[in-house]
Amino acid sequence: MSKKVLVLGETRDGVLRNVSFEAIAAAKKVSAGGEVVGVLLGDSVQSLGAEMIQYGADRVVTVEHEKLKQYTSDGYSQGFMAVCEQENPEAIVFGHTALGKDLSPKIASKLAAGLISDVTEIEGEDDDALFIRPIYSGKAFEKVKHKEGLLFITVRPNNIAALEKDESRSGDVTSVDVDVKDLRTIISEVVRKATEGVDMSEAKVVVAGGRGVRSADGFKPLQELADLLGGAIGASRGACDADYCDYSLQIGQTGKVITPDLYIGAGISGAIQHMAGMSNSKVIVAINKDPEAEIFKVADYGIVGDLFEVIPMMIEEVKKLKVHA
Repeated sequence: MSKKVLVLGETRDGVLRNVSFEAIAAAKKVSAGGEVVGVLLGDSVQSLGAEMIQYGADRVVTVEHEKLKQYTSDGYSQGFMAVCEQENPEAIVFGHTALGKDLSPKIASKLAAGLISDVTEIEGEDDDALFIRPIYSGKAFEKVKHKEGLLFITVRPNNIAALEKDESRSGDVTSVDVDVKDLRTIISEVVRKATEGVDMSEAKVVVAGGRGVRSADGFKPLQELADLLGGAIGASRGACDADYCDYSLQIGQTGKVITPDLYIGAGISGAIQHMAGMSNSKVIVAINKDPEAEIFKVADYGIVGDLFEVIPMMIEEVKKLKVHA
């Protein structure tokens, strides 16, 4: 049976995040030929609607209000619920991001709907679709089937491929007026400690350092390699605890969960907590002086050696490849 699916588009610094397009692709799978409706919330998002349509949405509904300039669960839930009441969808798709993880349970509760979170793959389509999600810190996967009522899923970034952008696609971008009020939280200032550049949760390449980097300066060659590969820098909890870097870079069960095409771990032993955050990476390269390090058990390629010798060699090889490309 065809479904109308609402997809929440996420923005950062006035730009749509890639997970928004991946969520549209997931919505297409479950819609069974039904309508995919993008939803944008913010203070100035009307102009972004066309891009969601180019990536597969049939049309877009926006809610613009000055109190939606910064994310709050109160404000966004009021805006999204207003769209739900107007559209009466059969399914909803969010990204499994910090915003999605915070907002989706609140919306699901208001709609009395079940929530299938952190979906990494969808097998089949329509009512026969199976939603695959990791459990036990990524040690196992479960397949979930939706049986009745509103379908609500969140999709892990960088797992479900976005559809190819088609600039010839067009559709309506309409707005809904919502009186956002009674906010219990007001954002007065945003202080960002995250590094500049590529967002780690959506990066295709992540270069991560552990206690083996020895100092904050030890991250500099890792950053250079990440920049050359167009990737992001990450860290183990041990490196963060040692003040080598900020906790915004932490990968792991209590940090960020990532699934890049390429993960390079330097000076990381492979504690369970860290591997819960990166073990589903498509290709894992581990660099460690200890041949018995746990990370080698999940690595596709292992290099036993000093990272301060290996990383500079990798940097030089990448530079050579770029010159001849």
